[in-house]
Amino acid sequence: MRNRSAPFRAALSRTGQQPARPAPSDDPRIHVSLPGLLALEPLARQIRLLPHQPAGSVLNGRHASRLRGRGLNFEELRDYLPGDDIRAIDWKVTARTGTPHIRVMTEERDRPALIVVDQRMSMFFGSRHNMKAVTAAEAAALAAFAILGQGDRLGGIVFGDDLVAEIRPERSRRALMRFLTALTEANALLHAGARADAPLGLSQVLRAVARIAPRNHLILVLSDFDGPDDDTEQLMGQLARRNDLILGLVTDPLARTVPEDLRMVASDGDLQAEIRASDAQVHRGFETFLHDRLAGIMGWQARLGVPVLPLSSGEDTLPQLRSLLGLGPR
Repeated sequence: MRNRSAPFRAALSRTGQQPARPAPSDDPRIHVSLPGLLALEPLARQIRLLPHQPAGSVLNGRHASRLRGRGLNFEELRDYLPGDDIRAIDWKVTARTGTPHIRVMTEERDRPALIVVDQRMSMFFGSRHNMKAVTAAEAAALAAFAILGQGDRLGGIVFGDDLVAEIRPERSRRALMRFLTALTEANALLHAGARADAPLGLSQVLRAVARIAPRNHLILVLSDFDGPDDDTEQLMGQLARRNDLILGLVTDPLARTVPEDLRMVASDGDLQAEIRASDAQVHRGFETFLHDRLAGIMGWQARLGVPVLPLSSGEDTLPQLRSLLGLGPR
């Protein structure tokens, strides 16, 4: 896995050469731009990722574990006083000194957050409204502005098929700009002629997440979760036990309902194939495959106790986030 600091140097292809690609589209539904992401900042005030969530939020504890919020810092050891919580007694120090001592802890002033964004070729697809990669980038930018606005440290990982950009959590505008720049540049690498063979695996990315966010982080992963392997679920479980893990599942409307008259041309960068769903057997096979794939990902919510936020590339991003966070229409 190639680690890249953000903003990206020119991303290298697997042959070690600068990838030839067309200029990114000016259509904001196909490619994002840095000015376009920055323009989302005022809208981000409409969402929040704090531990106390509205009743209708998927993060409020009804569907998965509540957000635990900021961690604790050790302040001092002092003598036990009547009325102190006995759970705070440090028994090792008490045994060594012969008198009861307690550990005084204070809440951290902020909480580090890590936003992980998928910009692989599997995300460069859209049948309506946006490419999945655009929806993921918009959701990531809105979350980034909200996190920094609530006083928490912001970091991120942006990954493509053969590149990764890592931004360590900081409470600064600089970290935000590095994250958005990395996101814009990774998105610009996506184009119809790009090869999509042997993409970067989810487990590789999750290991990088565990290295940067060992515990007490808020981790938001925005992806279509294409290509999980035998280690993916185990790695997610380990992250969830030590952090607040949120999965943002980005799908296209075709993933839920396949039109019977669907005709589509698919390419791996070398070959093209025309797909027609008018044949009943082909249509059933498509729907079964896509349904089973979505059910497997949504099943992580029950098996791992993590919230899965379903985001569709067929709708505007902000209203979906508001609805999922129990904030209603705006």
